Amino acid sequence: MTVDSQARLQQLREAIDETDNALLQLLYRRRQLAAEVGVVKRHLGQPLFVPEREALLIEARRQEAQQLGLSPDLIEDVLRRVIRESYLQQQAADVHLEDKVIVVVGGAGALGGLFAERFGEAGADVRVLDRDDWGAAETLCKDADLVLVSVPIALTESVIERLPKLPEHCILADVTSIKSKPLQQMLDQHSGPVVGLHPMFGPQVATLAKQLIVVTAGRAAAEYQWLLDTLKRWGAQLYETSAKRHDDAMGFVQVMRHLSTFVYGAHLANENADLQELLDLSSPIYRLELMMVGRLFAQNAELYADIILAHPENFAMMRRYLATFDAVLRQLENGDKQDFVSKFAEVSAYFGDFSQRFLEDSQRLLASAGDSHQLSQVARS
Repeated sequence: MTVDSQARLQQLREAIDETDNALLQLLYRRRQLAAEVGVVKRHLGQPLFVPEREALLIEARRQEAQQLGLSPDLIEDVLRRVIRESYLQQQAADVHLEDKVIVVVGGAGALGGLFAERFGEAGADVRVLDRDDWGAAETLCKDADLVLVSVPIALTESVIERLPKLPEHCILADVTSIKSKPLQQMLDQHSGPVVGLHPMFGPQVATLAKQLIVVTAGRAAAEYQWLLDTLKRWGAQLYETSAKRHDDAMGFVQVMRHLSTFVYGAHLANENADLQELLDLSSPIYRLELMMVGRLFAQNAELYADIILAHPENFAMMRRYLATFDAVLRQLENGDKQDFVSKFAEVSAYFGDFSQRFLEDSQRLLASAGDSHQLSQVARS
């Protein structure tokens, strides 16, 4: 490289550094604006996350990027990351439950503690009823507006049954990952408003914005609407369904996935596979899959055992899964390539348009996973 070329390269790098600094200043300004938006939203009682507004914003920026010759996907990726940070900025104390008394049963636990903290930030009088507090249960609950049960799955029904008589107006709710039996137990225990909730996230979340909470109706929906309104105000997305449909779906969403993941991880351990080598030799999608397997084993074994054991009706479905696996394996052992291709086409038809949608969505995840892998490689070198 000539001296002139080296000088030009240095000039370009300095110009890029200046542009990056300008971007930082713009991002800082956007963060300030987002914080101001949060203040106004709280004053108006509006939800933290408005899907329609976000969708319109992203679509408009995609079109502008296209006109400028920029990648719309790149701009969408950047915006989504920036918007996620904006929700964190907007999640300041939203005081609107000053007149509510809320008892969180299991509030000393991780998930119960998350909700206790959120309700407290909203101005409610939050009381925790944990394992050593049952002597004071009647006093804690006597004027409650909401009793939220957040205890291990295996204990949920017995804990609900142990609750003292609640005020007639009080909402009785739970956050268990199964719904039919706990919901019925709540209906039997309390004559007032009852609703089942299943937060589809763990206690590690920094914000409830965009987090999914499944709602299963129990009794007196109009009387527990203020609770749902609060969850939406925090940015949560609510999906209403019946307890039975929820539990049937969880057979695939949770039980089948958790058990399959556990068995895959157990097999890797039995084979004593070199995890670092697997990571080094994997493309982004396989690294992501391996990360999802390893993620399971960084969490609470009791929780996953309870989730699986709470759905014994799904064991027959898992046996059918094993039968499908065995049948495909026998085809391959016999060299039946055409049978495999035919089955592939059959399953592809079942997925239909979802296949292309999943492909496009996963590409964004894979790009991020690839970037993270390169950074970790540099850090290790």
